[in-house]
Amino acid sequence: MDESRKQIAPYGEALDGRPRFDLQPGHSADAPGLRRVQAPTEISKAYYEAMADSAMTDMVADLIGPDVKLHHTKINSKQPGTDTQVKWHQDFPYTPHTNSDLVTALLMIDGVTRENGPLEAAPGSHTGPLHSLWHNGVFTGAMSEGEAARMQASAIQCCGPAGAVCLMHTRLAHGSAANGSSKPRTLFICVYSAGDAIPCCPNPVPTQHQGLFVRGSDPHRVRAESFVVETPEFPKGASFFNQQSDQERAMS
Repeated sequence: MDESRKQIAPYGEALDGRPRFDLQPGHSADAPGLRRVQAPTEISKAYYEAMADSAMTDMVADLIGPDVKLHHTKINSKQPGTDTQVKWHQDFPYTPHTNSDLVTALLMIDGVTRENGPLEAAPGSHTGPLHSLWHNGVFTGAMSEGEAARMQASAIQCCGPAGAVCLMHTRLAHGSAANGSSKPRTLFICVYSAGDAIPCCPNPVPTQHQGLFVRGSDPHRVRAESFVVETPEFPKGASFFNQQSDQERAMS
């Protein structure tokens, strides 16, 4: 955060040459808006260890093990006074695999409260259809406004103290509002897959650790489910926040 105060645009360099550190529009030294760090496991031993061998890793293995591998990691942060929000979507259309045994683990670096923009999820939506993230020929990374409203109507909030973990199925519909409090809300996000789930598209958050087996080993097989999903658009900017900002243009 202190380093970001010196910057005026997204900065650093991730594996694919895009910026590692993404800034919310309106960012300034006095009101920093650092909202995303790509692949923090590449630059931090502590984040690497939490991803690779922790109670969180064990929880994921209980759900999709015994063979578990990493897909990608990131930090999403909502600073006080910024408009950082996540529009309703499912993760699977961003990162389709041959099967949907994928878990997104959200480790709460800060305490998450009802006031600072907690994850909101629609219970049971992971068993329903895959919703398009394309609208009028534009990949917005978000559901249509009508679908989002239906999900919001049944949404529950995922709150907890620093150190708590939310484990989310890759097909679960979710979003989150901006931080309306005076305290930051920061999540360390790790996406894991079963060992026999094979990516169908390039990783939107490329990392040198993709494919690392954190539990078990490579089963040397491919397991497939029947589904149809549109090919996602690889992000051109620092993060998917830029893609979601295109929704208003696509709907107009």
